[in-house]
Amino acid sequence: MIIAAFLRWTETAPAADRAKAAGSLARAFVERTLAADDRQAAEVALTYLLDDPSPKVRLAIADVMAQSTEAPRAIVHALSRDQIEVAGRIVAFSPLLSDADLVDLVGEDVEDLQRLVALRTGLSRSVAAAIAEVAGAEPICDLLQNRSAAIAPFSLRRIAERFSADTAVRALLVERDDLPADVRHRLMGAVATALSQFDLVRNVIGERRAERVVTETQMQATLTLAGDGNTAALPGLAEHLRAEGRLTPALLMHALASGKLDFFVAAVVAISGQPEARVRAIVVDGRVPAIRALYGAIGLPGRLLTVFISATLVWRDASSRGRIATPSHLARTLIELHQRDAAEHPEVAELLTLVEKLNLAHRRQCARADALALASVRAA
Repeated sequence: MIIAAFLRWTETAPAADRAKAAGSLARAFVERTLAADDRQAAEVALTYLLDDPSPKVRLAIADVMAQSTEAPRAIVHALSRDQIEVAGRIVAFSPLLSDADLVDLVGEDVEDLQRLVALRTGLSRSVAAAIAEVAGAEPICDLLQNRSAAIAPFSLRRIAERFSADTAVRALLVERDDLPADVRHRLMGAVATALSQFDLVRNVIGERRAERVVTETQMQATLTLAGDGNTAALPGLAEHLRAEGRLTPALLMHALASGKLDFFVAAVVAISGQPEARVRAIVVDGRVPAIRALYGAIGLPGRLLTVFISATLVWRDASSRGRIATPSHLARTLIELHQRDAAEHPEVAELLTLVEKLNLAHRRQCARADALALASVRAA
């Protein structure tokens, strides 16, 4: 009887009074202060009020029910599909919205709703994946800034695929410690390419040199990633580079000359498809015929193949003596061994030129380190 009288009253009462009464009724429901029969009647009344023409009434209900586990799920579900001023609180906070509900909301392609979902506490991988797949840059940024969200590596990869040209998204991605190495490499490449296309850069250093700088920068970035100590990420990085056609002889020699053995092995595995244990055993301790067969299997041309065999043996000899095969030592040895080949074959000369560049860069790096050390001693 009380509920029936309440419904008759709402037909003529002002919107502000209806909103106040709706909020009180919703609070009595979620706080369980009503008797069982009255509670059932109250749910009917609240459902009726979902069709109230004034958003103030629905907003009053949403305010009370947004964070409650006692709210009727059907009412919560309906409120989440209301206009954004009403739905916002429910979408942002309601514990009664399932992952399936949230995925459906993301799929409605309403940016404000997507942003509210992206900022929810404890967001699951499945909902994060839906946002990564269909949302725009703003919801993606919200998701990446939500440290409580569980974001799978494949979702980070998908975000990078869709937004590698977006500066804000890119910056948030590279800050993440859990970013897969192949995704980080993709983003580094996007940055380098973007810089090379600036008119200022092209006008100052020229288009061809800009492209060469990009190539060298990407190669150095790749090896920086390869040497960050995360060996578990190397197979994924190597496979990514193979798929993009970036596992070139130059990069492989760069890795070998820089002492990035784990990455070099991962790269050979990615190209050859052979087991990692077998490849490592051949590189570290295999006989020359086995090394030749392995390097031939990854498509190294015959003239370059002999240079790679020499580089492998130089590295191996230094390791057996407890030393490090520095780029300087490697460059001197390879030039001595293959000087005649370089004079007759341009591809060998080009590879040795790369090794010599690595040597010069290594020497400059050592000189800078020595200068800094000397300066610190003098300052002390």
